[in-house]
Amino acid sequence: MDLPRIRLLASSLRASAPLVLCAAASLAAAQDASQFPAAAVRFLGTEMPAMEAAVAARDRDYFEDAMGRMLDFSDRWGFKSRDNPALARYSMCTDAVSDFLVVGMCRIMTTSSACEPGMAAKFDSNLQQCRELAARR
Repeated sequence: MDLPRIRLLASSLRASAPLVLCAAASLAAAQDASQFPAAAVRFLGTEMPAMEAAVAARDRDYFEDAMGRMLDFSDRWGFKSRDNPALARYSMCTDAVSDFLVVGMCRIMTTSSACEPGMAAKFDSNLQQCRELAARR
């Protein structure tokens, strides 16, 4: 995967996810929002080891497939809080799911303009808060 393609992928992750997620809000109405933190933790629990292996191997192709899985997961729940108000109280979980690929990609491409200082720490904090919420349910 060449550098321009990677930059496009990282930008696409941030730019396209909210648009796709918004379109799926009606599908999420059937989901029990109280189950979202546990679902997000399960999703990330499956993806994070694969992402760690991809980062270690510097396998950028993983991120394209993982983006599709992340968007599918997001479609099932309908992330946009203004379109699915029941998920607004779980923003730490929606943020963790939305940001994990960018954080992983930034570990490979440390100089990318999509890599903001503090992004990894924010992701870790959101993931921890989401895990705590899931454990309470």
